Amino acid sequence: MTQFLKVEGHADLVRDTNSHAIINKNRTAYLIAKKRVAEATKHKDEMRTAVREINSLKSEMHEIKNLLKQMVEKDGN
Repeated sequence: MTQFLKVEGHADLVRDTNSHAIINKNRTAYLIAKKRVAEATKHKDEMRTAVREINSLKSEMHEIKNLLKQMVEKDGN
């Protein structure tokens, strides 16, 4: 049977005597931490998407630039 021991100096923390894990019994703090992780993940995904879009635009600009150079060279000859 699992027993919990209070962690000294921390009212919301207990130690599971079987696994020796520290457990936060404050559900509100847990939900806040979970939300913070979800927001960080979302932000990271948004940044990754923005970087991909920027790289795609840069590539397209290089293509346009090369096509313009080819057109100018054709007209010059």
